[in-house]
Amino acid sequence: QVHVVESGGGLVQAGGSLILSCTASGLNWDDYLSGWFRQVPGKPREGISCLNWSGGSTYYEDSVKGRFTISRDDAKNTLYLQMNDLKPEDTAMYYCAARALYLPSLESKSYNYWGQGTQVTVSS
Repeated sequence: QVHVVESGGGLVQAGGSLILSCTASGLNWDDYLSGWFRQVPGKPREGISCLNWSGGSTYYEDSVKGRFTISRDDAKNTLYLQMNDLKPEDTAMYYCAARALYLPSLESKSYNYWGQGTQVTVSS
């Protein structure tokens, strides 16, 4: 059974940084396309970054490009999202997810396994 857990969220001032972590049991991140998503109440879940199975290719949504970095530690089977220069509009629940199909995608519907999310709040 697959179990995915995010951590690292919290309250931070604008311009600050956070590192989100995502551990998984029952799957190995290097067998999947891995992604980070975020959602605010009343809006669709938004894909912000993904990392291919080899760890060699990364993709970012335009609003986070240059500020967020996705990475993975295969020894720890942990996915990360380094978030720098945070803005109030980054406030959301953040989720990590795994997709069995290898092609890169930020479409949430194509992902198979999800965590419960971790809240990030950025104050102005």
